[in-house]
Amino acid sequence: MSSFTPTDHVLMAQALRLAERGLFTTQPNPRVGCVIAHGDEVVGEGFHPRAGEPHAEVFALRAAGERARGATAYVTLEPCAHHGRTPPCADALVAAGVSRVVVAAEDPFPQVAGRGLGKLRDAGIAVDIGLMREASRALNVGFFSRIERNRPWVRVKLAMSLDGRTALANGESKWITGEAARADVQRWRARSSAILAGSGTVLADDPRLTARIDQPFAPPLRVVLDRQLRTPAGSHVLDGSAPTLLLHAEGAAVPAHLQDVDRAVVPAADGGLDLAATLTLLAARGCNELHVEAGPTLCGALLAAGLADELLLYVAPLLLGDAARPLLQLPLLQDMGARWNLRVLDQRMLGQDLRLILRPA
Repeated sequence: MSSFTPTDHVLMAQALRLAERGLFTTQPNPRVGCVIAHGDEVVGEGFHPRAGEPHAEVFALRAAGERARGATAYVTLEPCAHHGRTPPCADALVAAGVSRVVVAAEDPFPQVAGRGLGKLRDAGIAVDIGLMREASRALNVGFFSRIERNRPWVRVKLAMSLDGRTALANGESKWITGEAARADVQRWRARSSAILAGSGTVLADDPRLTARIDQPFAPPLRVVLDRQLRTPAGSHVLDGSAPTLLLHAEGAAVPAHLQDVDRAVVPAADGGLDLAATLTLLAARGCNELHVEAGPTLCGALLAAGLADELLLYVAPLLLGDAARPLLQLPLLQDMGARWNLRVLDQRMLGQDLRLILRPA
């Protein structure tokens, strides 16, 4: 086990803050930051801004220039070792003459996966791994999920009243939460690779399924589970403001207004579409984080199938009554031992609303 100094911790934390600057723009690549230093003197830093552009190490090395020689590089993810859209960062670090590289987390991508670390060590560079590993993995939770599990990280957004209701019996739901909570949702949308809804939500609410924030971001893919291709002409999801993918069952009739829309077939299951197959398909399209904004049936099905990794729950200080619509549709339980236990990762107030981030226990 490597022994990390206080300076190591400070500079890796700085590299992680740099990596977070790519939160909305790096899809499908991971968010990565790099700091180059002599002791506690920083001589170069950088982050990966978006796919196809140089990686964090390249920007940091450019800033450091000749001062990179003999320095320590702090990188939040293992430097790449292959020629993709950019040259290998491990080679760049070797050529720059750094003497030590501190890496937060190993890269599970098959073309990297230890090879970057191997290149560095083969060149005589000291390599220390694991400093703030969990923070790096948390920042890139979707990237690690896609590579290691072959499916995106599924985050289900829900908003409810204090009595656990999401809409009136007639479907009216605007607005349960206040402006601060709704603005927060936009940031979660913007950091996602895709936003998922069911055709029922599209038919009932005609949502835009877009993100609206005051900074650059890569527009998430809008994904609609539409088994029978019922999305009507004129729907906001067809307005061209962001890419859209319709997932449907084999043999579904394609109406004229959907002929030119991106579509894919997903196996049918339980009267709908196979959710596990849906996630595999989205992973193959480079989807890291999947943000779900759907009705109680689809959200409940994801949770019941063990496919919901995280719940983003907003609780408003109001009551809608027992005739209003429920938060989730879940199977009937016969005893308390079968209940769905959740653990709270974060809780905070946004205006008058409470936001909880929960994961299955």
